[in-house]
Amino acid sequence: MAACVFSRVLTTLRFGHIVQTHSCNGSLAGQTRLRIIPGIVQTRNYAEKKVYLREKPHCNIGTIGHVDHGKTTLTAAITKVLSEKALAKAKRYDEIDNAPQEKARGITINVAHVEYSTENRHYSHTDCPGHADYIKNMIVGTSQMDGAILVVAATDGVMPQTREHLVLAKQIGVEHIIIFLNKLDAADEEMVELVEMEVRELLTEMGYDGDDMPIIKGSALAAVDGNNPEIGEKAILSLMEEVDKFIPTPIRDLDKPFLLPVESVYSISGRGTVVGGALERGKIKKGMECEFMGYGRKLKTTITGIEMFHQTLEEAQAGDQMAALVRGLKRDDVTKGMIMCKPGTMKLYDHVDGQVYILRKDEGGRTRPFTSFLQMQVYSKTWRSAAQIIINGKDMVMPGEDASLTMRLAKPMVLEKGQRFTLREGTVTVGTGVFSNVKPQLTEDEKMEVKEGKKYREKKLKKAEKS
Repeated sequence: MAACVFSRVLTTLRFGHIVQTHSCNGSLAGQTRLRIIPGIVQTRNYAEKKVYLREKPHCNIGTIGHVDHGKTTLTAAITKVLSEKALAKAKRYDEIDNAPQEKARGITINVAHVEYSTENRHYSHTDCPGHADYIKNMIVGTSQMDGAILVVAATDGVMPQTREHLVLAKQIGVEHIIIFLNKLDAADEEMVELVEMEVRELLTEMGYDGDDMPIIKGSALAAVDGNNPEIGEKAILSLMEEVDKFIPTPIRDLDKPFLLPVESVYSISGRGTVVGGALERGKIKKGMECEFMGYGRKLKTTITGIEMFHQTLEEAQAGDQMAALVRGLKRDDVTKGMIMCKPGTMKLYDHVDGQVYILRKDEGGRTRPFTSFLQMQVYSKTWRSAAQIIINGKDMVMPGEDASLTMRLAKPMVLEKGQRFTLREGTVTVGTGVFSNVKPQLTEDEKMEVKEGKKYREKKLKKAEKS
């Protein structure tokens, strides 16, 4: 037998490899020896993350209001003022508005999340976009809130997105709102009084108790810059006192199977895919099996880690703005709008009835009535889907009316009776409502009609006429 040498790496240490070598001289018998091959071995070192301690009740709030009225500046001001009490990490304006388009235009496009605490509670704060083009992202942000801060510039008063955000907040179910009259340093006293009256009237018109809603007056920019403490730092502290008092600590649904609407998906090199969102109900622990559902797809996997604001969580609870590391899925397997849930607890539907309020023109809605078979976008939780709208019991619906509609969705989605949704057509919010009944799945013929719309109906009509 010819001479031979076999080598294999037994283990790798930081300073090199330990290798086992077996040599033989024409027979099976031979010598075995261990040796170290020195060298620098590159290893990945992940910093051990701080464990999140659940010491205070958790609450989800956010800023809503018209573009340029100071929502993001107020968010930055809150973190700065509370950081001086060791209750937050100060965030600059450009750290909150982190998309390139936002920095270039000075507006918020995507929903952004920051955390801070008061003496009484821990908060996850959602900074919602105010620009009309990005209302679809604002709908996602508002759906997660237990309460909101409506920011109105004392220099401008009520503007189009002030009204539209309030309509959406009310219809989505945000009942507790505190008003921050911003830019007090740039408005005279008479203007401030007029704007306060205007805001209270709008709140009453939208179904809130406008006379008793707390209004705090100040300047977010003064608080950020450390100027004029009466309208800067002191106003921010007064605002947070009102938030603590006026927004009740939410009662969380911890006993039901967990459900998390996916808001964000990203990959971490060497670790896997991470999904983020607000846990709507139930509890999640590392090692649990989960199912991702939506857009006609189902994917089953295991949760291998959970975090909240870059801190490790032993257990995520309903209301937590969390992130979950999941096993064996690629970044493109999971999409924003899918639902992460306990396997076997949810179903996909593409055919559903809804009770809807159709917004008037002055509420940001349509200027004209509409008829059946119109194509719209349905928004619910964090998902959206194209849908064909069919009006039940009447030929058309006027702005300002309530209506019973049937929606044929382009893709099967997770939904339940009583779940809130919003209808949009282009950049216009058409209406808001709740799903009232799920119907049998669409037939292949109905799916084609949803996909092709009027063309398909005309083809069917011609075919019927010929026969």
